[in-house]
This record gives sequence, structure tokens and C-alpha cells, in this order.
Amino acid sequence: MPVTARLSRKFYERFGDEIAGEFVDWFNAVDSTYQQQLRDLNDLNWERFKAEMHATIAQSESRLGHWMFIYWSGTVLSLGGLMVALLRK
Repeated sequence: MPVTARLSRKFYERFGDEIAGEFVDWFNAVDSTYQQQLRDLNDLNWERFKAEMHATIAQSESRLGHWMFIYWSGTVLSLGGLMVALLRK
């Protein structure tokens, strides 16, 4: 919901309704332009944030997979060694 600028009644009395109306229209046009630029900048930053987040998640998943492999390899080797030791008795 756009906010429209308003000027005091003294401004209208001093400069006239036509000039004051043009001034208000100009303020509203500038405000709309800045709102659109801010919206575009926010969209751009959001896309950059999502790309960085995807890269961070992918990197974390890669490291997690590496550590899971090390953990499970150690577990399997330990259990295998225990089974061999128990079967030799």
C-alpha cells in the first residue's frame, strides 16, 4: 500500500494548488522509484544469499560424508577384528 505525500495547507496557500500538486506527485514518483530499486536490490541480495547457502550446505555435506566414512570404516574394522578374535578361540 503506497504512502502518498501530503503538504501543509500553508504550502498550498503560498504556492497554489497546481504547483503543490505537482510537487506532491513528484515526491510520490521519487518514492515509487526508490521502492522499486529497494525491492530489486533485496531480490538480488536474496538470490546471492541462496546461492551462498547452497554452496555452504554442499560443502558441509561433503565433509560430513567424509567423516561418516571414516567413522563407519573404523567401526567395521573394529567389529571385524573382534569377530576374528572370537572365532579363533
